[in-house]
Amino acid sequence: MYNILLVEDDQNLSGVLSDLLILKGYAVISSNNGIAALELCMDKNFDLLLVDIMMPEMDGITFVKKLRADNNNTPVIFLTAKSQTGDRIEGFRAGADDYVTKPFSSEELMLRINAVIRRSAAKQEGNTESYLFTLGSYQFYPEKSILSFGGSEKKLTNKESQLLKLLCLSEGGLLNRSYALKEIWGADNYFTSRSMDVYIVKLRNYLRSDPKVEIVNVHGVGYKLTGIAR
Repeated sequence: MYNILLVEDDQNLSGVLSDLLILKGYAVISSNNGIAALELCMDKNFDLLLVDIMMPEMDGITFVKKLRADNNNTPVIFLTAKSQTGDRIEGFRAGADDYVTKPFSSEELMLRINAVIRRSAAKQEGNTESYLFTLGSYQFYPEKSILSFGGSEKKLTNKESQLLKLLCLSEGGLLNRSYALKEIWGADNYFTSRSMDVYIVKLRNYLRSDPKVEIVNVHGVGYKLTGIAR
């Protein structure tokens, strides 16, 4: 069971989210401000932090900055009504792993939570570069950036390999678009977004020989890779 700290000052929303997360099998502890949340993080290990940005006493951005300054690398997803690009950039620079804008659907939130936790778990397992990923009839070797099929090999570029590896690490779940852009291109903006679209098209072309393997677009959120086995 994964442990989640929910930092949200709206008691009604906090109650709804807590019930949802518990229903999905997570253990949840709630806090209504950043100061209390910092104390909780000192006493207990969490697998994920869901953090509102606009809170009394200590806002979410300050909370996460203090957390990262103490070398606490617990994954963080911001929950906020602030939707401007500058707000998102500030959140990622503070150390967030993802950023969900209110209002959001429970389905979207759970997809993002599962994706962030999977990535975190994969990093903790060790060096994922040495893994072999099986994608239907394909085999992908991240360390060598090689995609093989039917005895032939395709040498991928660095960004192609990075993007395919993130899709593989999501293990059929959601790869958040903003996370991938920040992880590979270092920024989430119009130009990097268009660049990633090009690489997605290239990867789809490389994988077209096996109909079981597909990069599925989750509109406005990210991508899912079908046909993967580990």
